[in-house]
Amino acid sequence: MRNLLGALFFLISLSAAAQDYPTHEIRSVCNFTAGSGADILVRYYSDKLSRLAGRPVIVENRPGAQGLVATDFVAKSKPDGYTIMLTPASSTLATAPHIFKQIPFDPQKDLAPVTTVVMGPAFTIAVDAAKPYKNVDDLVKALKPKQGNGFYGTQSNSGQVTGELFKQMAGLKTTYVPYKATTDALSSLLSGEVDFLTVDATWGSTMHPQKIRLIAVTTAKRTASLPDIPTMEEQGFKDFDITPWWGVVVAAGTPRPIIDKLAGWFNQINTMPETKEFLARSVVEVFPGSPESMAALLKTETERWGRFVSLAKIEKM
Repeated sequence: MRNLLGALFFLISLSAAAQDYPTHEIRSVCNFTAGSGADILVRYYSDKLSRLAGRPVIVENRPGAQGLVATDFVAKSKPDGYTIMLTPASSTLATAPHIFKQIPFDPQKDLAPVTTVVMGPAFTIAVDAAKPYKNVDDLVKALKPKQGNGFYGTQSNSGQVTGELFKQMAGLKTTYVPYKATTDALSSLLSGEVDFLTVDATWGSTMHPQKIRLIAVTTAKRTASLPDIPTMEEQGFKDFDITPWWGVVVAAGTPRPIIDKLAGWFNQINTMPETKEFLARSVVEVFPGSPESMAALLKTETERWGRFVSLAKIEKM
């Protein structure tokens, strides 16, 4: 009887907590550095969430290990809905197990899906605008005579998969250089330390064309926001289609009513006219969902990105 009463009291407490949620500020953890394409997206949604939830939503950047540092932090946070993460889940959750020999969390057990949010942005191949490379063929021809076929940089799992798949299909041995911040990678590109970058289109599209030139997008079709940038497939790389997607997660064990509240708010944000305008500028598309649809997608995407990693012949770090 005492155990039954205890369980009943616990359920009532959970229900009350979910009904009152949130009673104080929410921490929105970002996997990547301030000013990055990921940060721009996270800050937009966090601001809109704050208005709907009626509480401050504070963005906290925790970059490192291609998103693992922040993801592990959220997985180990208190499961109360006050620490959330809007993340490029195709990279930080679906791809991570195939990239790293060991990760300190289980993406499908230690995190609870809330909802998918957006599809994209596409990844791009970016070069120094001062160089004469107008397309991928120009870049490949310039890399082949270089010792080791030169260097490329990126700061994410998806960027690494993009770069390695490109290398394999082009017959290159170009050395991968990891970066913690895209701004550091840009400095290396402009100084000639690396020959090209694989960067998300949100960041790439904000750069002045006198600094960098985008010579390809990784999606199967051209994106509406970058209509003049050809796809990899158009440039001879058959079936080259790397399209990231974003989702929201919280620590496993977070009460379902809180997860449902968060999912409802994020899907509501996606219906706002200003969100559609923002996403068009950010080269991404609305991708609404639910806890169930995101959980199912994560399973299939983990398998799909595993195939990409295998095709790219990436050795686990």
